[in-house]
Amino acid sequence: MTATAPDRRAAVKERHRAAILAAARELVEERGGPSFSVDELAERADVARRTIFNHFASLDAILLAVCTDALAVIVDDFLRSVALTAIGDGSRSSMFDELAAALHRSDLPTAIATVLRIIGGEDASSARHADLTAAAFSRVGERMLLEVARRYPSADPLDVELLVGSLMSGIATIATHWLRRTGARVDDASRAVWEQLLTRLVHSLRSGYMPT
Repeated sequence: MTATAPDRRAAVKERHRAAILAAARELVEERGGPSFSVDELAERADVARRTIFNHFASLDAILLAVCTDALAVIVDDFLRSVALTAIGDGSRSSMFDELAAALHRSDLPTAIATVLRIIGGEDASSARHADLTAAAFSRVGERMLLEVARRYPSADPLDVELLVGSLMSGIATIATHWLRRTGARVDDASRAVWEQLLTRLVHSLRSGYMPT
């Protein structure tokens, strides 16, 4: 059976999108960051400039998609870690402890350094960098949300969303602090800094901000 016209158009569209993202990844790796124009990207992907904007609103949208793809391996490792953790009693504290333990086991410094390389090595405190980093980890959070909901089908959906949202927002925040303190260097010393920041985040979210 031959593919229908809509099927063929969808296949062509997907091929173009994949070619654009592959070209963007290649250019980032070659140049050490996002130092390329739309015209250069179109030439490398062998598509028209207009085709790029049919798929993505801007270069930043392309970089965000590349970041999301690059984080996929880390996300998969994280989700496997969660899946291997024994399911608790379904309480909010149980869900929080499971996710916190999985975050401690995940190689987030490498993921953050990868995101920085893709987005660009400018000041990690810049609004653009912060926005793109937050957006990338928000997409990670969407996958985490699905996994927690799958593990706890009877949990209150609002509780699950608040839990995952607070953790991922916190991760994006401490990522900025980690970059300032380490310059995106990934070694034993910088991993220790990350562990300190993550421990502080988990403690703050678990205990809240009331005086002890």
